[in-house]
Amino acid sequence: MNVRSLAVGSAIAALMVATSLVGSKAVMAQAMGDKIIVAHRGASGYLPEHTLESKALAYQMGVAYLEQDLAMTRDDQLVVVHDHYLDRVTDVADKFPNRARADGRYYVIDFTLDEIKSLNFTEGFNLEYGQRVQVYPKRFPMFGSTFKIHTFAEEIEFIQGLNATMGRDIGLYVETKAPWFHKQEGKDISKATLEVLRQYGYTTKDSNVIFQTFDFPDLKYVKTELMPALGMDLKTVILLTDNESKETYELVDGKWQPYDFNYLLDPQNFAEIAQYADGMGPAYKMLFDLEQTKRGHIVVNDLVKNAHAHGMVVHPYTIRKDALPDYVSNVDELFQAVLIDADADGVFTDFPDLGVAFLQRAAK
Repeated sequence: MNVRSLAVGSAIAALMVATSLVGSKAVMAQAMGDKIIVAHRGASGYLPEHTLESKALAYQMGVAYLEQDLAMTRDDQLVVVHDHYLDRVTDVADKFPNRARADGRYYVIDFTLDEIKSLNFTEGFNLEYGQRVQVYPKRFPMFGSTFKIHTFAEEIEFIQGLNATMGRDIGLYVETKAPWFHKQEGKDISKATLEVLRQYGYTTKDSNVIFQTFDFPDLKYVKTELMPALGMDLKTVILLTDNESKETYELVDGKWQPYDFNYLLDPQNFAEIAQYADGMGPAYKMLFDLEQTKRGHIVVNDLVKNAHAHGMVVHPYTIRKDALPDYVSNVDELFQAVLIDADADGVFTDFPDLGVAFLQRAAK
């Protein structure tokens, strides 16, 4: 049995386990209006992020969408991995010790697909004094069991296959990682992503897929050039963060410089943003007045209200029961604050079962 067969077999086993966890009746679509739960990198609170096993578990938990983060390999393949480097979630430093760049990182774009598939994938970790320290210590043990990175096409086939056999229509929530970086390296990740989506039948706003990115200049390019040229018109979301993250760079007078996300947070610009984005994806903290918010007293700002006024949905990220802010005492309070108090249309979470259960209780 080859590595891919083992991975798919393990994913199917995870799906069977998930079925037993939720009982004989499968958990179905979300229950409260049009609010949705998005499985952030799959059921990443329970299994290593973005593995097929994690996606299978999240699928059976009853989510509306499964997220795919994408990066490109040296041989132009799209792989599902959160970062455009490999050293946070694999043993790449052990197997290819001389392939790091000057910054010490091992970039996806410097490896072929075969090389990447030779790596062992694990729960995320940081290096502290040369030792790997698991970011979330109570999650799946580092390098426990065997997990592998897979391609975007392989994940689409897996989800479409589950939709066929399970009688559901679970959607894709696709993010291109650092389009600006790929452009610097001579690759058009957005074009490659759209071409794969078109190959598998996702071409219109009725397709069950959402295309998201932090890169607003690239989103404009996607909407005004790529999609028209490919005969596509998909739902899109612009992701929001703070400037300290330096998540996106743009070309200004021939030089790459950090993108100013304050532009995207200014309501005066929402009419323009809505020309390119059907929705916004802020960090959930951006929905609250953090100077006034405290435990037992959530103060909501106008971000969601302003987005709705311009016809955009809001899907914040990321609720984690093991990384709660100090203004809530449990994960249900955070779901309440984001989905009910702030009136977001959905939310990304590492614990999809908890989000689905919250919406079901709220509907009653």
